Amino acid sequence: MSIPSFTLNNGVEIPAIGLGVYQSTPEETAAAVETALRTGYRHIDTAAAYRNEREVGEGIRRSEVDRSEVFIETKVWVSDFGYDETLHAFEKATGKLGFDTLDLLILHQPAPARFERTVAAYRALETLLGDGRVRSIGVSNFTPAHLERLLAETSVVPAVNQVELHPYFVQPELQATDARLGVLTQAWSPIGGITFYPGWGEQRVSVMEDETIAAIAAAHGKSPAQVMLRWHVQEGRSAIPKSTNPARIASNFDVFDFELSADELARIDALDTGRRSGPDPDVERPEMFDLPIAEA
Repeated sequence: MSIPSFTLNNGVEIPAIGLGVYQSTPEETAAAVETALRTGYRHIDTAAAYRNEREVGEGIRRSEVDRSEVFIETKVWVSDFGYDETLHAFEKATGKLGFDTLDLLILHQPAPARFERTVAAYRALETLLGDGRVRSIGVSNFTPAHLERLLAETSVVPAVNQVELHPYFVQPELQATDARLGVLTQAWSPIGGITFYPGWGEQRVSVMEDETIAAIAAAHGKSPAQVMLRWHVQEGRSAIPKSTNPARIASNFDVFDFELSADELARIDALDTGRRSGPDPDVERPEMFDLPIAEA
């Protein structure tokens, strides 16, 4: 099956749907990645802070899918921001993954209270891009203000901005800014998982149980998760659903054989509450940001 993809602002192709491994334990990660690649996925998203890059590499090798066919994305954590520190973070990531190059390397947080280090880190990404060690670079959790601040001090427009985005938090202003700048919006928590993760506060409501989405799903003979992933793809966003369950991994990839109408897309857009469920990227979290990332 031909996998739909998006073309990044530097001409690199990125598969529309990838496997996320946030909160996947090291023990589960390799099997999930192997399963996803054997299912047909060709994009895996990880991060230094997830502490499972090594197992992502193991899963890719176990799948027997050639490295050249797999789009590998990972993220630099805040404790490794800074020019030299970020160059070394690349070495740590590739050492754990077991591959010499990355398809996409992004900064995990804007960390606005220490933005001079964020800028230095991004300049290191520019160096890695220029040297051919990464094929594309980007950012994560950047607001429009963070993007404008970064672009004022750097040369390469990010290829991707990975942000919280699901039917209850659509971020229209951010999406418009990304589009204007030529940045692909990539959704983490694309099916709303963050809305019911333990520990993120009270009174979270699962998007998976939303009546509007359930009705659209029933009309197409699909699951709510499949409808949400199709919504992302049709509106031009990359999405990285996370699962370690083989059946759900397969189901999340089975979204290319139906199409939502303009009315259905609009009904899903209208579910936006404007309320973030994950961490606010403008809030400094030193207890998290300063966590050290292990050597390879």
